[in-house]
Amino acid sequence: MEDFDVVIEDDRWETVDLEPLAHRAAAATLGHLGLAPEGAELTLLACDDRRIAALNSDFRGKPRATNVLSWPAEERGAAIPGGDPLPVSPGVDGMAELGDIALAYETCAAEADAADKPLADHVTHLIVHGLLHLLGYDHENDPDALLMEGLETEILGKLGLDDPYKESEPLGLS
Repeated sequence: MEDFDVVIEDDRWETVDLEPLAHRAAAATLGHLGLAPEGAELTLLACDDRRIAALNSDFRGKPRATNVLSWPAEERGAAIPGGDPLPVSPGVDGMAELGDIALAYETCAAEADAADKPLADHVTHLIVHGLLHLLGYDHENDPDALLMEGLETEILGKLGLDDPYKESEPLGLS
């Protein structure tokens, strides 16, 4: 991807070789939706629970750690539950500004451990999930959740990863 910044604040993220993993997950997500990865701008912040708890408090009024947060550059949500989000349009420079995603190491690692799956696989899922939020997908109601979870499952399947929703309950995805 041409303009995908990965900012690593917590060195523990190096254990999953985060930058190539993030680029692969983002390229698969955008490609699955027919978007050109080289035309997208986004940033991923790889931080710890303390930092994400502060961000969650500041932006969502929830003073606790969470696994993933996302800040879309613009509102793209669907007009009706279960509908497709608004299309992504390139800016004046030809790049589509998507937004920002943050991941918290301790929460992600604990969830991967609890699900008995590799941290890299869980983080890949969370990047796909966060990027879908940037693109206007959500899971606030059943039709939207079915659409978003279906896309996540398809994208992860193309990456050779299992359906994260098949055997367990969702892990508090934001």
